[in-house]
Amino acid sequence: MAARGSITIKELHTNTGQRVRQAGRSRTPTPVTDRGKVVAVLIPPELLPAKRRVRTLLPEYAKLLAKPGSGEVLKDLDAVRGDR
Repeated sequence: MAARGSITIKELHTNTGQRVRQAGRSRTPTPVTDRGKVVAVLIPPELLPAKRRVRTLLPEYAKLLAKPGSGEVLKDLDAVRGDR
């Protein structure tokens, strides 16, 4: 049985632009079915959960943060850069 408010792959293929625009204006997800089984969902971007950035602290940077600086930015940068 198809989900309420759903469209079939055939309908999506036939009227892609119209269906995608409708899904973009809708405040509810639009399931896409294949032989009665939901295989995808069209939703507007604002309904997607916000991505959380995962930051990786490099070991070299962690060591640098742990060391007290001289207070002079250029000297500290030269020390980090070395012979580069």
